[in-house]
Amino acid sequence: MDEEARHRDRMRRKKELIDRRIAKATIDRGVLVVNTGNGKGKSSSGFGMLARSLGHGFRCGVVQFIKGSFSTGEEAFFRMYEDGALDYHVMGEGYTWETQDKARDIAAAMAAWDVAERMLADPAYDFILLDELNIALVKQYIPLDRVLDACRARPERQHVVITGRGAPDALVELADTVTEMRVVKHAYQAGIRAQKGVEL
Repeated sequence: MDEEARHRDRMRRKKELIDRRIAKATIDRGVLVVNTGNGKGKSSSGFGMLARSLGHGFRCGVVQFIKGSFSTGEEAFFRMYEDGALDYHVMGEGYTWETQDKARDIAAAMAAWDVAERMLADPAYDFILLDELNIALVKQYIPLDRVLDACRARPERQHVVITGRGAPDALVELADTVTEMRVVKHAYQAGIRAQKGVEL
């Protein structure tokens, strides 16, 4: 058998295997996705799914925890979709080392959670991105049980993405898909400041 024939045979067997796996995936419901870890890309992935959801005509909601004291490209871009398709809230007041006011940080996190909790209970939302929620959970600014209960009770077809490093074990257990971003290299370590289009 020549190399081309061997390749066709391998690809035929691979296709059969993948087709069998796809055929077994018969459940159709909303998924809970958690993007965590110390590497870059958690929020970027979430915003990519937001773009995909808007492309499908979904009604979407975004609540950004922690971030908020500086403008980002994703906020500027997605604000163009606030015509009923997207409900976008920047609720943080900046990173905790910038605010240096724990009571204020807790109040901002709880105000953001109130908005998020309302979205999670509303079947009109097909896709919700809770950006950097994990940070607020790690710092215990928002009760974890309240978040878990709202995620469990959300409408059956609603997709939710939660981002931020340090996702609590109970949230990881509840989630359908969990991705941990790992740092290999980061430009910041070489003294390169955050760049528009990459971090901002």
